[in-house]
Amino acid sequence: MTDQQSHVLVIEDEPKVARSLEQGLREAGYSVDLATSGEQGLLRYFEHSPDIIVLDLNLPGRDGIEILGTFREHNSSFPVIILSARDTVEDRVQGLDTGADDYLVKPFAFAELLARIRVLLRREQSRQEAFVVADLELDSGLRKASRSGKRLNLTPKEYGILELLLRNVNQPVSRQTLARDIWQVQRATPLDNVIDVHVMRLRKKVDSDFEKKLIHTIRGIGFMLSASPEEFE
Repeated sequence: MTDQQSHVLVIEDEPKVARSLEQGLREAGYSVDLATSGEQGLLRYFEHSPDIIVLDLNLPGRDGIEILGTFREHNSSFPVIILSARDTVEDRVQGLDTGADDYLVKPFAFAELLARIRVLLRREQSRQEAFVVADLELDSGLRKASRSGKRLNLTPKEYGILELLLRNVNQPVSRQTLARDIWQVQRATPLDNVIDVHVMRLRKKVDSDFEKKLIHTIRGIGFMLSASPEEFE
């Protein structure tokens, strides 16, 4: 499926913005569903399985963060772009940590939104791959991971870190790279502790029940996934 044939679910309660998004996306060649509340958005999602969701945060009833959390509990394989007037770093980090793939602050340029949609849809199409290292397996299409056949219950951020490590197997991945690719923040230093906590939790899920450790700390650099026997700690 090309991005021009993709199905976009827009969840936006402000009528003028919703109509503008719907019209613009249809003119750009997308199939569009429109929901004006979180509950309606959930219903549209379960009815039509969209390829990408454009999500406002300030919704009546259940807000966008709560709705996003519900989406990710059921399926983490589709991209979500948050559109919001909430513009603090804390708001963006919360949205991305909850499972959003991108965060665009209102007011925004519609051309930029289209570009971000195209990027996320291309990324989704290109990463339908399977990765296997030792007894660790990851299906990027289903966004599921397992070790020795046991399903790993990963949060969206933990999944993103694991996939990035697998895509760079046997190569160090810096905290700066994790901040840029997973949190979409250019400077890693303010997020160092947050990154370390997420990697620690991921390592516990991936390695704690197994003799062979796969996730290693590379001192002064970052982290690496490797099945080789060298001691990295």
